[in-house]
Amino acid sequence: MDEMSLLRLSGGPVTRSRIARDLAALGVGEGDVVMFHTRLSALGYVTGGPQTVIGALLDVVGSRGTLMVTTGWNDALPYEFLSWPQQWQDAVRAEHPAFDPARSEACHDYGRLPEALRCWPGAVRSRHPDASFAALGAAADALMAEHPWDDPHGPGSPLARLAECGGRVLLLGAPLDSMTLLHHAEALAEAPGKRFVEYEQPVLENGRRVWRRFRDIDSDEGAFDYSGAVPAGRWPFEVIVQDMLAAGLGRRGTVGAAESYLFEAAPAVRFGVRWIEEKLGGGRAPDGRRG
Repeated sequence: MDEMSLLRLSGGPVTRSRIARDLAALGVGEGDVVMFHTRLSALGYVTGGPQTVIGALLDVVGSRGTLMVTTGWNDALPYEFLSWPQQWQDAVRAEHPAFDPARSEACHDYGRLPEALRCWPGAVRSRHPDASFAALGAAADALMAEHPWDDPHGPGSPLARLAECGGRVLLLGAPLDSMTLLHHAEALAEAPGKRFVEYEQPVLENGRRVWRRFRDIDSDEGAFDYSGAVPAGRWPFEVIVQDMLAAGLGRRGTVGAAESYLFEAAPAVRFGVRWIEEKLGGGRAPDGRRG
């Protein structure tokens, strides 16, 4: 959209103070640990762009709070790299730069906010090249420390720590299927046909570029075959989150012009695990209450 269309959408400029008021009305508060996903254009005309959104979030969570985003790595090698002709692999192995948490760009597919937070003074980024996260605030070091090389969405991951510390997930105009936290539910869930990938990326170890092999759930094509549980043309995470909302988990509000949602991370993970196990493997009903 052009500027005038965005201004009309939001009924005028969306300022830092306006976003902060809307976030507080949604339920975000002082001291919160919040992982957020944003579709910036959905908010309307945000004067100042990502800087304004992050500033508003910091105003609301305060000095005791923490912000977190998923960053990935924009220049990560594709999983199928290991199937390329050997000559191509050799060329890449010789010269592809190592993942550097301080310098490697966040994945552009995630929008402008993750890269903006990654570059914010004081931000901390986890060490994993393919599944990296970044955080800013009081709990940033604890959330990002020693991100497991293997099973980077599972126990000990930033997502696991977000749930363990009573963190929350905020969708600021972002589609429901953008809830990265559900990859943690996939990592924990026990259901038939779970899919994994193994891949290699160059990383820095003691200042040296080395190649490391990783193993993870398939977070690209999907950790499970959801076709029997999700209608054709729908995204699995979208359906899970809609069911989550129907079960009474999550709060809805408007931030700027954007329909936005706030979830408690731990109950969302429990719901996701139960949904997967029930729909795909015969587990307990995902009532959102037990566990």
